[in-house]
Amino acid sequence: MKTLLVFGFGYTARVFGQELLAQGWRVIGTTRSTDKAVTMQADGIEAVLWPAEDISDALNSATHILLSAAPSEGGDPVLAALNAEIRERAAQYEWVGYLSTTAVYGDRDGGWVDESSPLSPATRRGQLRADAEQAWLNLGVTAGLPVHIFRLAGIYGPGRGPFAKVRAGTARRIIKKGQVFSRTHVEDIAQVLQASIAAPNAGAIYNVCDNDPAPPQDVIAEAARMLDLPLPEAVDFETAEMTPMARSFYAESKKVSNRRILEELGITLKYPDYHSGLKALLTAETD
Repeated sequence: MKTLLVFGFGYTARVFGQELLAQGWRVIGTTRSTDKAVTMQADGIEAVLWPAEDISDALNSATHILLSAAPSEGGDPVLAALNAEIRERAAQYEWVGYLSTTAVYGDRDGGWVDESSPLSPATRRGQLRADAEQAWLNLGVTAGLPVHIFRLAGIYGPGRGPFAKVRAGTARRIIKKGQVFSRTHVEDIAQVLQASIAAPNAGAIYNVCDNDPAPPQDVIAEAARMLDLPLPEAVDFETAEMTPMARSFYAESKKVSNRRILEELGITLKYPDYHSGLKALLTAETD
């Protein structure tokens, strides 16, 4: 049986895992939370409370691995704990996917980047991801492990859209001149991962985003328009009250090319821009 082992079973992994379950796969996911483990089990996911529980059976059963756990100052948590175990089982794994971020490219003043662009992270978070990417790629080369890197743009989807804040009147249009972001719908991430599994290319790196990089304030404005609500307040970035994490996202402005997933993997995006993505979210909410 095809078996996916997910380290760090989060939002993207849940959507991807449900699609694989529907195709007859076995899906195992790790979590640190007993409450989340109960929810996962109810969804048909076999939960392992790792690192508290032994992961050996899952490692022995897996044919595919998805790495979704964030790195820390100590590096990638899976490599730190299980490098030797994964290395000795490398021949059994048909595909290994690492979920990274487009933050590894850093700030490009609104310019374009593709997978060949040099990495220049502007944040510590981006640097840790770049380091983890390289560590996995190195293991792929030395152990013969079929590692694939997926650099995800800003993720949105069911439960992760702007409508709730717009309805509540708490949404703001943060204005920073020249600022532009790329984004991706979670269902498009899932189809990219499936396409890669169907055509493995060890060492490949893929940007995962839609066709339409756009200023963040435009997305908020579109959500308000769709809801027929007033345009949220425009706030200058320099004076806006924001969390350090939120402000860090504005340290980077770039447009991310998705040509490789379209051409190499043959992807037709379900949601090629934020207009179609938001429309689908709103329709799902009201059905």
